[in-house]
Amino acid sequence: MALVCFGIDKFPYHCTFVNGGDGSVSTQTVEKTSTNRKLAPRYRVLLHNDDHNPMEYVVQVLMSTVPGLTQPQAVSIMMEAHTNGLALVITCALEHAEFYCETLKNHGLTSTIEPDE
Repeated sequence: MALVCFGIDKFPYHCTFVNGGDGSVSTQTVEKTSTNRKLAPRYRVLLHNDDHNPMEYVVQVLMSTVPGLTQPQAVSIMMEAHTNGLALVITCALEHAEFYCETLKNHGLTSTIEPDE
């Protein structure tokens, strides 16, 4: 049995079923239901300035905590927190944000998360 569908870019699909044994052909309309997907809310991981950890240590922790964060990016985040008291580390899904925040805290850094607007 073979299935051939026409109108792939339109709904409903019009499909023809061909039975290989007796050569019979039948046509059916197949309705596709529309699915709406919501994007997961995103959260900001924030690094707070502290006067206890050396700058080099903060940069190393940032690079080891957030995958793909380069040294210049980590230095920029650290300097922003040092200068302004607060810096955005990453915006991501809640589970990841909680993980990054806890990892930063476990290394002695002050970090919080907040919803992204």
